[in-house]
Amino acid sequence: MSKLTDVPKRILIGRALRSDRLGETLLPKRIALPVFASDALSSVAYAPGEVLLVLSVAGVSAYHFSPWIALAVVVVMFTVVASYRQNVHAYPSGGGDYEVATTNLGPKAGLTVASALLVDYVLTVAVSISSGIENLGSAIPFVVEHKVLCAVAVILLLTLMNLRGVKESGSLFAIPTYVFVVGVFIMIAWGAFRTLVLGDTMRAPTADFHIKAEQEGLAGFALVFLLLRAFSSGCAALTGVEAVSNGVPAFRKPKSKNAATTLSMMGVLAITMLVGIIALALVTDVRMAENPAQDLLKGGVPVGPGYVQDPVITQVAEAVFGNGSFLFIVLAAATALVLFLAANTAYNGFPVLGSILAQDRYLPRQLHTRGDRLAFSNGIVLLAGAAALLVVIYGADSTRLIQLYIVGVFVSFTLSQTGMVRHWNRHLRTEKDADKRRHMIRSRAINAFGAFLTGLVLVVVLVTKFTHGAWVALLGMCIFFATMTAIRKHYDRVAEEIAADETPSDETIRPSRVHSIVLVSKLHRPTLRALAYAKLIRSDRLEALSISVDPAETKALKDDWERRGIDIPLKILDSPYREVTRPVIDYVKSLRRESPRDVVSVYIPEYVVGHWYEHLLHNQSALRLKGRLLFTPGVMVTSVPYQLESSEAAKKRARKRAEWNAPGSVRRGPVERRPKEPANKG
Repeated sequence: MSKLTDVPKRILIGRALRSDRLGETLLPKRIALPVFASDALSSVAYAPGEVLLVLSVAGVSAYHFSPWIALAVVVVMFTVVASYRQNVHAYPSGGGDYEVATTNLGPKAGLTVASALLVDYVLTVAVSISSGIENLGSAIPFVVEHKVLCAVAVILLLTLMNLRGVKESGSLFAIPTYVFVVGVFIMIAWGAFRTLVLGDTMRAPTADFHIKAEQEGLAGFALVFLLLRAFSSGCAALTGVEAVSNGVPAFRKPKSKNAATTLSMMGVLAITMLVGIIALALVTDVRMAENPAQDLLKGGVPVGPGYVQDPVITQVAEAVFGNGSFLFIVLAAATALVLFLAANTAYNGFPVLGSILAQDRYLPRQLHTRGDRLAFSNGIVLLAGAAALLVVIYGADSTRLIQLYIVGVFVSFTLSQTGMVRHWNRHLRTEKDADKRRHMIRSRAINAFGAFLTGLVLVVVLVTKFTHGAWVALLGMCIFFATMTAIRKHYDRVAEEIAADETPSDETIRPSRVHSIVLVSKLHRPTLRALAYAKLIRSDRLEALSISVDPAETKALKDDWERRGIDIPLKILDSPYREVTRPVIDYVKSLRRESPRDVVSVYIPEYVVGHWYEHLLHNQSALRLKGRLLFTPGVMVTSVPYQLESSEAAKKRARKRAEWNAPGSVRRGPVERRPKEPANKG
């Protein structure tokens, strides 16, 4: 079985890496930017469209509010980036928002942040993959017809890439991310040149369409609510900013400085791209509608259900470069691909956060250990499973999934920045150096403004998106919070239960006697080995125990026992219902009742086999019996192995795996090779 799984694992994931090669997997800034910022950068492909979709409710006349909404999003993004630069310097361990909130606001606040981030990471994968599938589906009909299957397949592919290691996946993802960024900047520059210098009139493919307003002439509170809803949708451009602070350990030294530089680069690129695309959308008269089949009119007639509404970035690219041109095709392909790769931000943030939470005993400990390629493999697999489940439930529909978005990230933004204010207050009480105090006061002002602004945005998001799906994200956060709280209580309860006492206890006081029992079914070599081993231990009392199911076999066992003259008493227990496990358990319990201070040691002979199917044919009774005995207080269970000839095959496979550094060998430790003994030539 091991051979069947190890070889495909080696082919798909690669050779295992030694723990001392962890430094080789760390990222330079040029790779860290696409790895950690691909989510924030790719969001400009759909954030402008979300703004226009919401504004279209009031008709084309509401589009003139889009520059002001874009300006508000830019202010929030600038504030968040500046705030998180303080975070990565103050908390470079990779705990990010979770560590900041836990340290400064308490465990419950930290757990709230962790719950929000875990939900947001899962949604990042689901939304990015679904959006990418929809973009790709406009050109390949098969993808649209089987979009759930295709989305799950892409998630599986990304999972395998990340299991190979963060550096390898980062190098692979860097090229399309940079192609996308360069393509967007070329589009903005060429569009501005054509408009301002050449005076060309650029028209989007929907420029001649009209929008049937659902609510015309909005004013007062209704208009304000619509603008706030459009603003909250535009804030999708901020998702992924927190991933850099959670991924500081993956940067090369100096980690904090490189992470802060990457944050700044990401902010500048995302802000420029977002503003440029919205400006070109207005110049080229892009039209978007939440229900295009009914609300988009061409010549006064609805376009109908057969119409496919292209994203804003695609329409702008067609207007600037021309439909079918080389640059248009390159940018369209890069946009679809970078949306897939945007999920990689979550693949780097979720496992690191999961490892930290596992170290703090809020998640299973398996999430804390690194896998064969020095990535947090268990966290990667867990993220992929959760995202795939969400994609299946929502049918890979990005419009439905995006309504769940943003809530979690702004919960973490707000609590993190509030925690940073308390962090600086605490340090200012003890710091005497004037220069350091000035730096801390400036940092506190940045974080305080960040806390206020992100808190305000959080309220807006909750009010405007709650009935549109935000409640699902809140429910997910509550489920994560409750689950992690329960796990922590379990670990704490177990730790308290097994803690060594200062005073002598039942576990430290030497038992009065040891009553050893060797289980016997037949008198063969495994049984003789178990009897010999039990005699070597020198127990106070030693006996063999057999369960009589077949009288003829029991008589044969007694005769053979007497014929061999074995000096260990053989006790036979009748089992009229042909059970084996219950009579043994009842007998062991009766011994414990007779002498509660005695320890009963049970020796079970077992076969060691070399093939997976042989496990189905042997040791089943022994496994059931051990499972029951483990729950019996005062009973020690010892397996006495006997190697069958087929076990040699498993031994050879193990030797081969040791030679090529098998997956998992990093955790097992180096294989100790003994020198061959010289042949006896005498």
